[in-house]
Amino acid sequence: MKQKIINDPVHGFITIDDDLLLRLLSHPWVQRLRRIRQLGMTSLVYPGAQHTRFQHATGAMHLMQLALDTLSSKGVLVLQGEQRAALAAILLHDVGHGPFSHALEHLMVNVDHEVVSDLIMERLNSEMGGGLDLCINIFAGRCRPFLHELISSQLDTDRLDYLKRDSFFSGVVEGAVGADRIIKMLDVTPDGHLGIEAKGIYTIEDFLVARRLMYWQVYLHKTVVAAEEMLRMAVRRARNVLRQGGDIEASKPLLFFLANDIDEDRLRSDPGVLPLFCDIDDDDVNVALKCWARSDDKLLAFLSRSLVDRRLFHIEMSREPVSAERVEAERCRAERLLDLDAGAAEYLVRTGQVSSRTYNIGIDHINIIFRDHSVKDISQASDMMRLETLGNADRRFYISLPRWDEY
Repeated sequence: MKQKIINDPVHGFITIDDDLLLRLLSHPWVQRLRRIRQLGMTSLVYPGAQHTRFQHATGAMHLMQLALDTLSSKGVLVLQGEQRAALAAILLHDVGHGPFSHALEHLMVNVDHEVVSDLIMERLNSEMGGGLDLCINIFAGRCRPFLHELISSQLDTDRLDYLKRDSFFSGVVEGAVGADRIIKMLDVTPDGHLGIEAKGIYTIEDFLVARRLMYWQVYLHKTVVAAEEMLRMAVRRARNVLRQGGDIEASKPLLFFLANDIDEDRLRSDPGVLPLFCDIDDDDVNVALKCWARSDDKLLAFLSRSLVDRRLFHIEMSREPVSAERVEAERCRAERLLDLDAGAAEYLVRTGQVSSRTYNIGIDHINIIFRDHSVKDISQASDMMRLETLGNADRRFYISLPRWDEY
């Protein structure tokens, strides 16, 4: 039997010795994840955050193996086929991400990345003669509940890996989570759902706090929000220039998605579109930005050059929406200082909102399992005063605009 060992900086040695998993791991559509950064534009704020979706996928698969081993040691029956399928599902759970992960979601294709992942799994399943049937069922939740919840829930191996990994590579130590201890405390409730032993409740409380800190210090860091807004505007401007007959330099796959509106129906009905999507990654966009920085279109060149040279826009966040008068005044200033056509400033002065809810009490569920086999949600079992606060949506409004003192 073939065996592959990956030396992962977060989890140590990861061993893969299943033929199906090895075949998936070497597939070009999975290898493509090496060329997609896990945290999009975050490396412009935290230079160490250069890790990829591939690293995350293999790390989450490693944690899935540990979780299944833990449950099996506690008497939970996990069939060999279920184990292989669950490992395949977590390996492929992010395969539908486009360039720069969430930063460009819905710009390349007008559909969530989870739907693209599902379509890719179906295509791979066809290639592998139905070998992923159970994997797809687990991914979709058509299985015993705890198996799907290890992939998508408040305690899934996806979150356990990305929080620990993102904390490690960004250097934001406040986000470090005790993934190993959480996994050791996993169990299954009498009705088949994933839960945590009562003695692990304090670790879960720390886990929830760490998630909140990571959102506002890393994922929704205001400079990251500004950089991702700039990237989206550059791609939208390039698309508009192309569709108006302008000359746009880019790779053929990227040009295809700039020139066409692709929805789920087109992804399903046109067999050539999905392989094209699986041929674009961060490299396509990075090279395109360097080309667009020399574009004849002044606005596209300005946005692209600003990103390439890291001249990131100023951003202000507040609890109240930005007034329409402020937005109009800033857009008029942009047109005057940068000598832009009317309407072009809408690409430069942007408003929006970001929000984070760590634990939505009543909707999210973390089951705490007591020695008498009774089960309570953590919102009832925890005496942590901040849990109700963590359940509130933390919403902030922003305005992003060029730094006028540079012009």
